[in-house]
Amino acid sequence: MKRVVVLTGAGISAESGLKTFRDSDGLWEGYNIEDVATPEAWECNPVLVQDFYNERRKSVLAAEPNAAHYALAKLEEQYDVTIITQNIDDLHERAGSTNVVHLHGIITRSQSSIKANLTYPIDGWELKMGETCELGSQLRAYVVWFGEAVPMIETAAQLCSKAELFILVGTSLAVYPAAGLINYVPRDVTKYIIDPNIPTIANRHIVEMPYKATVGVPMLVNELIGNS
Repeated sequence: MKRVVVLTGAGISAESGLKTFRDSDGLWEGYNIEDVATPEAWECNPVLVQDFYNERRKSVLAAEPNAAHYALAKLEEQYDVTIITQNIDDLHERAGSTNVVHLHGIITRSQSSIKANLTYPIDGWELKMGETCELGSQLRAYVVWFGEAVPMIETAAQLCSKAELFILVGTSLAVYPAAGLINYVPRDVTKYIIDPNIPTIANRHIVEMPYKATVGVPMLVNELIGNS
């Protein structure tokens, strides 16, 4: 089957009611990013950071996949699909997608404070202070913060380099290193961009689809399945 790589951003989750990471005023749910999404914030006020992600997790668990998520899962019927997502929710998995790479972690899991690759599922929405990993360190949200390495970026780059079709959904390509992944896709591969605000890309074989994810993704998937 033809290899399809899909890169998704905040726009696809926004249509399920989840706030985008950085709003126009530079805040996330009313908080300065530096106060809740950096290692320094965790060191300074771990209770605030823990509570913040508990509330985000509660929102994620209450949200439902939308038509775009379900359409990408349906694409697996006729294509070899890998989704690389910048989002920390699990909506792709709940919609039925089976091969999802989370660049920035996933909020439904916890991680050790001293060894990032020690991760655990979270039962419910709340991760409490005092809950520790097997090494005895406090558990925190399994989320990549500003200033931390993105451990899956090399895997994502390799996947993009082998894509035979590339789809970009709901991202402005403003956050690096994820924004640079499109540059790993072979130049002669067709690249579909689905977003109301198409980012400027110095690349060939671009097909612009200026729609919201819930409109553009099902439209493209129906076209691809019909042509396969």
